[in-house]
Amino acid sequence: MYTLSTGLWEKFFKRKDYYVVIVGLDKSGKTTFLEQTKSRFVKGYGSFNPARITSTVGLNIGEVQINNICMCFWDLGGQEELRGLWSSYYDEANALVFMVDATRSDLFEEVADVFS
Repeated sequence: MYTLSTGLWEKFFKRKDYYVVIVGLDKSGKTTFLEQTKSRFVKGYGSFNPARITSTVGLNIGEVQINNICMCFWDLGGQEELRGLWSSYYDEANALVFMVDATRSDLFEEVADVFS
C-alpha cells in the first residue's frame, strides 16, 4: 500500500525535469531562442531585450517551469573551438535543438557539415 501511495504522490506532485541541449553555429540565435522562451514562460523575468544578448562562451543555462514540469535548457557556445564539447551533453539530454540562421545562406554548407 505504501508503494502505491508513494507512486501516486510522485506521479502527481513530483517535479519532472527534462533537459534540452541547444546547439548550432555561433550567432545562429541559440541564446535569443532561450531568452525569448524565458521571457514568455518565467513569471517576473521581464521583457525580452535582444540588445542584452552576447555570444555564449561555454554554457548558458535556463529553466522554465510549467506546473510540475521543469524544462532545463543548456545553451552551448557555437564557436568552432567549442563544438567538440557538445557531445558531452547528449547523454543527459531528453531533446536537442539544432539552431540555424536561415538568413545566412552562405553558412548552409558549414551547417550541414557540423550537423552531420
